[in-house]
Amino acid sequence: MVVTGASTGIGRATAQRLATDGFHVVAGVRTEAAAAEVKAGRIEPVLLDITDESQVTALADRVRADRRPLRAVVNNAGIAVNAPIEALPPAEWRRQFEVSVFGQVAVIQALMPALLRSKGRIVNIGSTGGKVAMPGFGAYSGAKFAMEAVSDSLRREVEPFGVTVAVIIPGAVRTKLTERGNATAERLIAGMTPEQRTRYAGLTKAFRTTTESWGTNGLDASVVADAVSKAIRERRPRTRYTVGRDAAVMTRLTHLVSDRLLDRMVRRTMGL
Repeated sequence: MVVTGASTGIGRATAQRLATDGFHVVAGVRTEAAAAEVKAGRIEPVLLDITDESQVTALADRVRADRRPLRAVVNNAGIAVNAPIEALPPAEWRRQFEVSVFGQVAVIQALMPALLRSKGRIVNIGSTGGKVAMPGFGAYSGAKFAMEAVSDSLRREVEPFGVTVAVIIPGAVRTKLTERGNATAERLIAGMTPEQRTRYAGLTKAFRTTTESWGTNGLDASVVADAVSKAIRERRPRTRYTVGRDAAVMTRLTHLVSDRLLDRMVRRTMGL
């Protein structure tokens, strides 16, 4: 097994769950300190920045050198860059997509030969943000929407060769991704012009309230890890697994209501 973004949150919980299932897990982490924390009997940490070509190549070499077949790759690594679209610099858009789209594609490409040999599985960690784009989350949702398309196209390309692709769609989850995303948002808000700060004052307040509620009321990351385990162990996995009532509701709403009605519902949910 390979799990990216395993330092904390969903990635670490997934690595631990898969190790409990009896799999050897190669867990991608960003720092030596995180490696020391994650390392366990069946969890082998490796330094992995998925935007670093040399580290992705090293991961592929590590997998190739192992006699055990690669059962699955869990693409979890990601970041959250959140701010009103008008005020979000192009460099920040590129950073969001470099990690949450291009880095994940690089991992898939590097490990595809091993997956084809083993007829393994690819599990991409999505988000309700890949189904409904809330105000203030444009870049994050843009990347998640992109990975929805990548996952669909990839599934249709490789399933004839025995490689299955599934997407996990969690709702609100208590993770450090939200904390780091909030810190990034505060930095970006501080860099807005006075006019932009005035214009988006209500949205900024609603954004903070919404993300704080996720930290209090969100699911534990282990619930998402259970869904990943299911997607890997089921004989015929579904193409998508929603995790949490909010994810199930939001996903269904996109098919049941008009865009305008959904706009009003999203704004009401955020207190706008």
